[in-house]
Amino acid sequence: MLSYDNPVTVNGTHASAASMAGSMNTMGPNPKPINATIVPVTSNNTIAKTNGQPAPRHHHIWLVTGPAGCGKSTVAKHLSMSLNLPYIEGDEFHPKANIDKMANGIPLTDADRWDWLTALREESLRQLASGAEGVVLTCSALKRKYRDVIRVAPYYSHDVVLHFIYLHAPEDVLLQRVGLRQNHYMGANMVHSQFSILEPPTAEEKDVISVDVSGPMEEVMRDALDKVLEKIDEVASS
Repeated sequence: MLSYDNPVTVNGTHASAASMAGSMNTMGPNPKPINATIVPVTSNNTIAKTNGQPAPRHHHIWLVTGPAGCGKSTVAKHLSMSLNLPYIEGDEFHPKANIDKMANGIPLTDADRWDWLTALREESLRQLASGAEGVVLTCSALKRKYRDVIRVAPYYSHDVVLHFIYLHAPEDVLLQRVGLRQNHYMGANMVHSQFSILEPPTAEEKDVISVDVSGPMEEVMRDALDKVLEKIDEVASS
């Protein structure tokens, strides 16, 4: 059984609690990465054919992650349109109790997040099983153990390849952006709350693509898409 308090092995590497704690102490002002529904599967444990058509060799889940204000939805929608893939807005899967807490400036606990994270993972697999070649998903995934919940997805189907697109910028940049939002339940006070628990991806998390979002959003979207296309070519040639 998966324990959400223990890191999951990523690409054959297992990070110890001590090494993770040491990495966390080096976090700078811009926290860059530091150096179950069962879907139809074949006998090889891969996504089954859909409508009689052979499934692609790889199904990609592109999970756009990062704290409030980093532009997850903007970047994810751009990737979705550019790659012609379904888009899953993670915030829409929060239960009302979670939304009410965040709207009142109350940080979510781990217990608030487990069912939400599982729902996002299962929805991603459902879309793939329905015929999508990949999906683009948004989720803050602030802690390693939250990311590990989504990392279970390839265990169900071995042709699923999971990628985290980690968007990062200094806290003051994100505070400014969130302050300009209107009619959104995530207030500026939640940026500091999220930064206080943020665990930037470590060097052991080989499935992470890092994108600095400090610059103009047009540059950020271009950079994110370029890195995704590069990763697609890399996986296809492996």
